[in-house]
Amino acid sequence: MLLIDVTQDDTIENAAESVQRSHGKLDILVNNAAIAGMTPPMRQQMQDSFDTNATGPTMVTLAFAPLLRKSSASPRIVNISSGAGSINRRLDPSSPIYKVQEMQYRASKAALNMITACQSVEYAPDGIKVLAYDPGFTVSNLGPYNTAENGAKPASEAVMPLIDVLEGKRDDEDAMFLHNTGSYPW
Repeated sequence: MLLIDVTQDDTIENAAESVQRSHGKLDILVNNAAIAGMTPPMRQQMQDSFDTNATGPTMVTLAFAPLLRKSSASPRIVNISSGAGSINRRLDPSSPIYKVQEMQYRASKAALNMITACQSVEYAPDGIKVLAYDPGFTVSNLGPYNTAENGAKPASEAVMPLIDVLEGKRDDEDAMFLHNTGSYPW
């Protein structure tokens, strides 16, 4: 595993160079960085959220794309998104996350979803599949509510359906916004 600060281009480039030296190629890239619920003024919250949740994964993908193109397997990019980034779900009063505010998080994840759609078209000629995946409400340090006491599932449980995506068992859903049992509207 490589640790990357997706807001720092030098760490991204160093990681790509490390993989190039060690392996010469990359089969799977999972972009899993996110921030939410920050306290600075809204302008700073928006900028930080977009930098980490949308721009960062874009820059990571650009750095690793040459290595994905060298893959002899079925290369894929999985952008970890959130159902909160679905515009359709935001406008649906019956959605379980309808009342979740976090505008900066929602908007940045919606941007990541568009980036995923753009990457899917861009990388398709290279045979690289690109998908967005929502692991669901998971125990994490993303916010004070992401606890088991509030119904968040452990990361070990959330990752199990992702394995099917990584192993190509859901390749017929390429260019879609997936979750553990299906897909969301963009």
